[in-house]
Order: sequence, then C-alpha cells, then structure tokens
Amino acid sequence: MGGASTFQPITLVSDWRSSPSVTNMALRELASLEKYLGLRKPNKYSTQGDKKTPVLQNNAAPPLLGLVTIACHLVKEAKRPELLGDSAESRAVVQQWLEYRVTKVDNCSKEDIKIILKDLNLYLHDRVFLAGNRFTVADVLMYYGLHPLIVDLTVQEKEQFTNVSRWFDHIQHHPGVRHHLPPVAVLRNRIYTSRHH
Repeated sequence: MGGASTFQPITLVSDWRSSPSVTNMALRELASLEKYLGLRKPNKYSTQGDKKTPVLQNNAAPPLLGLVTIACHLVKEAKRPELLGDSAESRAVVQQWLEYRVTKVDNCSKEDIKIILKDLNLYLHDRVFLAGNRFTVADVLMYYGLHPLIVDLTVQEKEQFTNVSRWFDHIQHHPGVRHHLPPVAVLRNRIYTSRHH
C-alpha cells in the first residue's frame, strides 16, 4: 500500500453490465453517456480506492478521476459544450447539480430519499430541466442516479412528486439517454371521476 493508489481495471464484458454494484453503475453510466454523445471509440475505465472512484485511463494525459470530471471530459471530447451550459450562470448550475448527484444522491439512505425527492420536486416546479429550459449533462447524470430510487416508488409516491415524475419521464424519453436502464412507468396525470369533485 504505502500511499500508492492501486488501479483495478474493469473489463467491459457481459458480467460487468449485469452486476448491480455502485461502481459498475457508474461505469455503465459513463458507457451510456459515451453512446448518447456519439463517441465511437469506447474509453478504458478502471476504479481506484476504497470508494471505487471511476478512473478514465487517458493515453494522451494523466488519468481522470470521478464521475463528474469524466462526464465533463466526455462532453468536451464529443464537442457538445451546450450540454455543460450555454452561459456562465447555466454552467455553474450544471456543475452544482452534478456535485449534488455525487454528494447527495449517490449512496443516500432510505431516510434521505424522500428529502431529496421533495427538494427536487420543489425545484422543478417551474423548470423543464435542471439548468432551466435547456437539456444538459446534469439531467442525464441525475436521471441515471435517480433511476434506482424512482423504480422503487409506488404509484402513490410518484403522485407525491409530480414534478420529479414529469421531469424523469421527459428525460427517459429523450433520444439516446436510457441505454442501460429499463423504462419506468410514470403516471401522466391523475384521473378522477366526476363524483369525486
């Protein structure tokens, strides 16, 4: 050990894609992001440390560490700067949501899930996307991060978080986003009979 970090290469084979671990989820997300961005040549990823932080092995430069750093690099590599935000303000908002994803959503406790969804529901009240009215990489990574939480919600719970459900459904139907994830049924609107009014 002696302070040296150890890289643990991950081979992209069918077993890797079916494993439910958080590490593999992050690596699947990066592979799906590559496909969404239209990057032809898949990158080589590994993990580092006890938290299994994703690492992009980059031949031309030092390795890149972390989901957010790698995702932003992939967006730049694909020459899609609009996905990082189209102004200084929107770029800051995108970065805030990316950090929120890795600090709050990833590995959140059962108790935290409702708080996260309640806060996000309030935030999305008058917004189409996380960074306002434009689709960004923040929407993609938050969708990937929230997917396992949304899948487990009951219909009644989804109704409690209508803005999150609306946003989530919108993102899952955005062309090319939902590569490795199954679709989630989201109730589109409440239906009441005339007797209940």
